[in-house]
Amino acid sequence: MLDPADWERFRADAHRALDDAIDYMRDVRERRVWTPVPDAVKERLSEAMPLDPAPFADVYAEFTQTILPYATGNIHPRWWGWVHGSGTPSGAIADMLAGAMNSNVGGRDHGAVYVEREVIGWFHALFGWPRSASGLLAIGTSAANLAAVLVARTKALGTAVREHGLDPQNARLTGYVSAATHACVRKAFEIAGIGSANLRVLPVDSDHRIDPGELSRAIALDRAQGLRPFFIVGNAGTVDVGAIDPLDALADLAQREQIWFHVDGAFGATAYLSERLRPKLYGIERADSIAFDFHKWLHVPYDAGCVLVRDGEMHRATFASEGPYITRMTRGIAAGEPWFTDYGPDLSRGFRALKVWFTLKEHGARKLASAIEINCDQAQRLAARLQNDPDFELVAGVELQIVCFRPHVAAGLDDATLDRVTDESVIRLQESGVAVISSTTIFGKRAMRVCITNHRTEERDLEVMLEELRRITRGAVAEARG
Repeated sequence: MLDPADWERFRADAHRALDDAIDYMRDVRERRVWTPVPDAVKERLSEAMPLDPAPFADVYAEFTQTILPYATGNIHPRWWGWVHGSGTPSGAIADMLAGAMNSNVGGRDHGAVYVEREVIGWFHALFGWPRSASGLLAIGTSAANLAAVLVARTKALGTAVREHGLDPQNARLTGYVSAATHACVRKAFEIAGIGSANLRVLPVDSDHRIDPGELSRAIALDRAQGLRPFFIVGNAGTVDVGAIDPLDALADLAQREQIWFHVDGAFGATAYLSERLRPKLYGIERADSIAFDFHKWLHVPYDAGCVLVRDGEMHRATFASEGPYITRMTRGIAAGEPWFTDYGPDLSRGFRALKVWFTLKEHGARKLASAIEINCDQAQRLAARLQNDPDFELVAGVELQIVCFRPHVAAGLDDATLDRVTDESVIRLQESGVAVISSTTIFGKRAMRVCITNHRTEERDLEVMLEELRRITRGAVAEARG
């Protein structure tokens, strides 16, 4: 009833859409990086639900007019705002193929399940983890961090917490993060019922890293007050500047204190693929759990995150649930244990692993690692250019691929005005369509932030961005001076 009445006409329309998509990716340099959505388009995209059918060709035409021109822009080589991967053509095709298969990867015995297991196994092997470890593809690192918090909670309180919930008087769990840790960890504590008040946020040093000594003292203080430290987060690439916490030292401390050690490696964990960058991340392989995204620095199309858990049995004990509807069998399609639904909250799960599988199969780990290294080299060269720049000054060191800077204090403006100029300049650059960068706060001061997780970026792109930003910032500074 819902299939095409004329398959050959649909085939022709679909081929045209595919050709357009390939042209869209091929010709990305010819477009603006980002275009604001006009009010008329916003209004058109808020109309009532359609009640009657329309030809696929008409629907596709509306898509090309009202949606496609106003994309986020992160496939463009001059997109460096936030930590967005830039995708690949084959990844887009893999998404289409996964859609055609329409697999539910919650469990059962079918090919998609084995692809996800294989992908997870590749990363177990990368980190040298045992075969008994587990993992799950998720929406993204935020969901993966939540899963890790829940498994650590089960480890601390036992599986009874699933039935009876948290008893605030007896649980008294405390976790530890640096001030540079992503806010999704705080949200995970809130969702898990532990409460963000029980998450200790410790200051960072001048390199934006957590101090293991301060962490040790915080744990000792909480223990002395009868609390139960249970969760330490180490960052493999902080979201603001890309800093890497002393992961080996944190692993030592967690082992000594018998506390779950989790690494938020949203983008930085995948740098472990690079033999050159791997030493920066030593200690991540000792974690009890790791969260990261394939859709960032491995350029898999959104969305594709992952959580790895060293103790597979504890992971399963946190989420496994059975009922007559999902009875497992030894034969038939209801076989194929373990089911992924036993390792996360979702019964219905899409075939995210196929685009990861395609990406790694087509490009290989070495080529993907090389793309990561190139981005890091580009960041270092950009930082070197800014060292003695007349208009800008660096506000943080460059560990991986993020460069943070702001208008030079020599501009003669006070900090509050410089903050406003910084944000205004970033917005104007975005609106120009030339490039997209973002802004953030570094030690209380607003900063321009260039995050190069883009395999299409070339040196000329950074030069174009910097010169346009210079022109815009000089204008904003002149306006501020009156």
